[in-house]
Amino acid sequence: MHGSGTGSEPGPTGGPSGQTGVDHEFLALERELGVFLRRARASSGEMAREVHPDLEPAAYGLLARLEEAGRQRATELAGYFGVGKATMSRQLRALEDLGLVARDPDPADGRAWLVGLTEEGRARFIRVRDARRDTYVRKLAGWDRGEVAELARLLHQLNARAGEQ
Repeated sequence: MHGSGTGSEPGPTGGPSGQTGVDHEFLALERELGVFLRRARASSGEMAREVHPDLEPAAYGLLARLEEAGRQRATELAGYFGVGKATMSRQLRALEDLGLVARDPDPADGRAWLVGLTEEGRARFIRVRDARRDTYVRKLAGWDRGEVAELARLLHQLNARAGEQ
């Protein structure tokens, strides 16, 4: 996977351009994460279209958050995703127009609204999410459960640290 005698392995100075061994490992990490992220973006687009043909790829993550965390205020969602209120409002309006989410008054504050998945939105999301999980199970069939758990743990650790910036 990583170099095979093609000049990408570290030499006496640590690598082709003088990187240290640590730099080589971080370069390999960056390369593999880049591949992973490109595939994840493409996959998100496919999953979004499976939920609804007019769903924007970025909105799939919003559906996932609502399914996981339940009804929330738009400001909470905007904070979670690190986007502005206007961007979140636009995305939620599009999801509402597609019948995937609904807004209801917040019982704790009559001036605020809670956004949640509609029955249709939940059913569509769960169908696609379950199909994606089945794909992971097939692709990782040769891994033992401990390896899968370790990958999940490491990705969680990476995500948690990325959020600390």
